[in-house]
Amino acid sequence: MLEGKTAVVTGASSGIGAATVRKLREAGARVAGGARRVERIEADLALPLDVTDEESAAAFVGRAAAELEGVDILFNNAGLALGRYPFWESTPEDEATVLHTNVDGVLRVTRLCLPHLRDGGHLVFTGSVAGRQAYPNGASYVAAKFGLRGFVYALREDLLGRPIRVTTVDAGLVESEFSLVRYRGDAEAAKAVYAGVDPVTPDEVADCVLFAVTRPPHVNVDEIVVKALAQSSGARIARREE
Repeated sequence: MLEGKTAVVTGASSGIGAATVRKLREAGARVAGGARRVERIEADLALPLDVTDEESAAAFVGRAAAELEGVDILFNNAGLALGRYPFWESTPEDEATVLHTNVDGVLRVTRLCLPHLRDGGHLVFTGSVAGRQAYPNGASYVAAKFGLRGFVYALREDLLGRPIRVTTVDAGLVESEFSLVRYRGDAEAAKAVYAGVDPVTPDEVADCVLFAVTRPPHVNVDEIVVKALAQSSGARIARREE
């Protein structure tokens, strides 16, 4: 499906990013993956990347574009949340990390990639149901994902008339290392997030990405929202008793 195409994936070392790297390669694309844990990336080209750092992002995009000889797909996936607490317990450090990763990092990598994106290219973003409907005890992350959605809407306006497609995949409960990071390595707390429910898997989100990028060139899938059947919103989940 994607033979002859090239893709750049951020946050490629685990979860949705790693699953999407696999799916894109299976579909025939050559993939450059970037992450801080570069040793865990299974792409055609594995490169170090810190999306919060301009120099790191510029080096990543420059090398990826050069070695791939241009970019057809950018999957802006790097992101994180820190903590579950009411906002008055927040810290400047948490806020800076969440906002710089989920918002500044996305703007930065997109800006750097656009000059290398070929006609017919596709920009894909990992959003979140948190960017569509707020939930308690996650204000910084909610703000970041609302910010991302606003950026994508504005980008679509700026690119109107050019042969470049733009898609967001807004996921709900996905079982990955996301919760482990959010709870700062507390495996028990992270596991409890998925208790009594069948969450979406990273592979299932990657299937959504693959669907979007393999539509006919004149078709733009603006948004995909994917949640577990047992989840109606970020805060409401019908859990089984275990």
